[in-house]
Amino acid sequence: MTIPYLSGFDVKPYSVSGLGVVTFTSGTDGEDIPILLEANQLQCEAYGYTYDKASGTCSIFRFNTNLNSSFNNSNNSTKGSQNVTETGTNNTLIMGESNTVKGFSRNNIIIGSNNEIANGVNNANVFGTLGEATADNSIVLGGNAPTDNLAERQSIHLMYGTQTTAGGTVDSYLNNIVDNYFTIPDNTAMYFHADVLAVRVGGTGTGNAGDFLSWVERGVIINKSGVLSISRERDIIQGSGNHTNWRPTASVDGTNFIIDVRGAADTTIEWASNIRFTQIKTGVTL
Repeated sequence: MTIPYLSGFDVKPYSVSGLGVVTFTSGTDGEDIPILLEANQLQCEAYGYTYDKASGTCSIFRFNTNLNSSFNNSNNSTKGSQNVTETGTNNTLIMGESNTVKGFSRNNIIIGSNNEIANGVNNANVFGTLGEATADNSIVLGGNAPTDNLAERQSIHLMYGTQTTAGGTVDSYLNNIVDNYFTIPDNTAMYFHADVLAVRVGGTGTGNAGDFLSWVERGVIINKSGVLSISRERDIIQGSGNHTNWRPTASVDGTNFIIDVRGAADTTIEWASNIRFTQIKTGVTL
């Protein structure tokens, strides 16, 4: 900007940010580096700009905090008051009050009040009060009073999956995406109930395509300030054909929830785990 000094003023506009905020200068220092400053109301308005008393900033226009969101979130639909869709959210539906969808997320639904979908989470559904979705493709039910904390009491519904072709134990993954896991929050207790199904789809090992086995894997995980412990058990539900040594096992690694699975040599098996969590986020150090 090459705007001259106005008569009676020793500062002038120097640059304008992408949000329209004007930075002023009072000249240069001994090394010819501009001295930058924020203008007061008199200086700002003298040059024809708009001064915001609340933020103490000078702008080339009256900045609307929802303007950027409106341009970037043209496919969102909100019904209700005080709902927020941050920059980079798309294809989002909100019905309720005081809900927030963090940025850079897609294809989410919230119905209720004071719920939140975390940054970068896609294809999530949150219902109720003060529920929090932190994983793609999750369904969350927040069962909280308005005075409770976010995610204090809620249920979470997720899917894990993988394919095995050998007899060793391997991880299955959240949404069948390699190295993707659900993270247990700090100072939180979670009961989990996993309906696990394994079906043979190929291979040269003993048995036939269509052999299957199902289990319930359940237990409780506690995260005590970043250190996880797990208590678990497993029941076989139904099976057919040859499924010797097949089994799932719930475990933890760091702060991640794991469903390990073991198949059979030369046998291609598809695995799916339908996992429901009941969560208490205590709000205290455990």
